[in-house]
Amino acid sequence: MGLKFYLIMMTAVAVLSDSMLLPFYPQYFAGRFGQTSPEHVGSYIAAICLTAMLALPFWARIVRTTNTLRLLCWTQLAAGLLCIACSFVGSLWLFWLLSLAMIVFKASYLLVYPHIMQREEESKHAHTIGVLSIVVHFGHIAGAVIGGAMLSYWPMEQAFLLMAAGDFIQMAMCRYVLKKGLDRDPIPAAPVSHSPATGGGRQIYLLGILMLLFYFSEYQIVPFFVQYWQAIAPEHGMQLAAWVYAIPAAVGLAALWLNHKRSGFMDGIYFCLLLGLAGLVLQASGQTGWVLLGRVLFGWASFQLTVRLDMLLFEISTPDSYASDYSKINLFQNIGVLLSSYSAGILVAKHGLSMPFWLAAGGFALLIMLWPLLMPARYTLNRNTADALP
Repeated sequence: MGLKFYLIMMTAVAVLSDSMLLPFYPQYFAGRFGQTSPEHVGSYIAAICLTAMLALPFWARIVRTTNTLRLLCWTQLAAGLLCIACSFVGSLWLFWLLSLAMIVFKASYLLVYPHIMQREEESKHAHTIGVLSIVVHFGHIAGAVIGGAMLSYWPMEQAFLLMAAGDFIQMAMCRYVLKKGLDRDPIPAAPVSHSPATGGGRQIYLLGILMLLFYFSEYQIVPFFVQYWQAIAPEHGMQLAAWVYAIPAAVGLAALWLNHKRSGFMDGIYFCLLLGLAGLVLQASGQTGWVLLGRVLFGWASFQLTVRLDMLLFEISTPDSYASDYSKINLFQNIGVLLSSYSAGILVAKHGLSMPFWLAAGGFALLIMLWPLLMPARYTLNRNTADALP
């Protein structure tokens, strides 16, 4: 097993541990601290995004002068210790302080993604993105299910002990890879095929604008979905709500398999944007059957768009710039999630649990209008995504 295997496993552990509480923060704050305000939940998730957004460029600059995995050994150790501290504090403000400090160090693991891509030949980029998509989708499913079980049957503070275990596992993997010398693989030479017309800083920022709007729309429906489902299906418990929350991730895995079998208009940018728009409107209906169908449609669209946007990043960038360009794109992504989380809390407090779906649908409609203006025409064509499968 080589370097790529361990880096992908590190990503899997990170996604799983960081996904456990994401859909359950309203229940977590209510059960542990007695805080039931939707604005508070939205503000907290927005603060997480802001912290990660500011921390990643710092780590991207630090890693220029040191080995990525050597840096991660120390940052994941610090994150794990802060996770443990979060499990024992009784004060809400102290929990905020410690957990945001934890996010500063956790953000460093995002450097693994460009680290993997930097060591891949350009011809294998789609394949690697496909593998990472599998890992991320399985991680979100497992994280949601484990989080639902944990909040149903275990003390809430144990969530952060499990997150700490994930940090320590990542640290151990880094130590093992360094000890075995697996990180000494040569980096492929940068291709010379990039031209100023198709690559460069300006196109990265235009892609960043699309990423911002996409992540704003996608994450608008995340923080309060479990609460929304329990409101329209009160007979269902936390565990079943977690499974419904995970439907888009499961559909993403099915989409990945189907992409391998065939390609066509169902992979196209505009079709997927329209499908996602329809899925969001159906989820806003408040009828359980339509909500389930909307989850399926949105899951297909979300997966195809996520893979396509990631592929665009590595097409536009060059291997020497992957870490810096990824940190720029991650900045836009986090701004989108930050604005999304904060606005979702306000919308739920003032207009009810269905309103985030309508705002997200508006975001998808805006994406449909902006895509041809910001992306060159060749990126609007249907593309064979079969190579995205391992």
